[in-house]
Amino acid sequence: MKLGHYELGVPVFLAPLAGVTDKAFRETVRSVGGEYVWTEMISDKALTYQNSRTLKMLDLSGEAEPRIVQLFGSDPETMARAALLAIEASANIIDINMGCPAQKIIKNNEGSALLKDLPRAQAIASAVVKAVNVPVTVKIRLGWNDQEIVALELAKGLEAVGVQMITVHARTREQFYSGQANWEWIRRVKESVNIPVIGNGDVCKPDDAARLIEQTRCDGVMIGRGALGNPWLIPRVQSFLKHGIILPEPSIEERIRVALEHFDRVLRYKGERIGLNEMRKHAVWYIKGVRKAALIRDEIMQTRSAEEMRVVLNRILE
Repeated sequence: MKLGHYELGVPVFLAPLAGVTDKAFRETVRSVGGEYVWTEMISDKALTYQNSRTLKMLDLSGEAEPRIVQLFGSDPETMARAALLAIEASANIIDINMGCPAQKIIKNNEGSALLKDLPRAQAIASAVVKAVNVPVTVKIRLGWNDQEIVALELAKGLEAVGVQMITVHARTREQFYSGQANWEWIRRVKESVNIPVIGNGDVCKPDDAARLIEQTRCDGVMIGRGALGNPWLIPRVQSFLKHGIILPEPSIEERIRVALEHFDRVLRYKGERIGLNEMRKHAVWYIKGVRKAALIRDEIMQTRSAEEMRVVLNRILE
């Protein structure tokens, strides 16, 4: 598939995950072979207010194209201004979040709340498309609940105002991340529009991605929670979709090596106090399935310095 001037083939995207897909994790995914990564979702208001923490989230320096920034908000004009600021920070593609189910986002009429206000959702997309000269994409859910499925109507409306790609997380807001993703709706969205559609939901291994594409005819896949502690899933899916080859799972040695490299990046960008706090969850994800994982998890959560974290992780290899 093509997005703007980017020839993406059958893309495998790392999903934008709040508190996860920061610069350190994006670089880690690319270091193991992942091609396409997204920023965490970034508040339009915080960006236009030049909030220092938000500006750090928008650090795209040294990152390969396409640099994809996801924004969230509820006001068309503010979203348009934020998109322009993202372009100034070297974003190549702007994505709009219309799917985050978190209550703190919903209460401000952002994220999944837009599934209940399609005119506003369309107005936001239109304003961003008109403001920037790069592709604008949108990530949606199926609807608020099973009785209010709006994906088809929303997708058509987004296409009509110039959105160039839609990612469908095949769950409702009410589901959050529970239950099974309903891939049938991805197929219906794909059949209803003429722009690329990306399937998202329940892709945990390479053959999941192949089944998703076969069943829905979507143009690519997006992987979120499956990549937590497992950045190799992205290139493994890429390999299977492109060449039919399932690359081996990483060894324990490889997992610890990459975890430590990831930790070094986190420390470089965020310092020891914040970096250690944020790395604990990643470290727990990296050790999933190793011998005595529960004991090691407790040790990780009790670390009080970067050196302690390195000692705990290195001890796994002894």
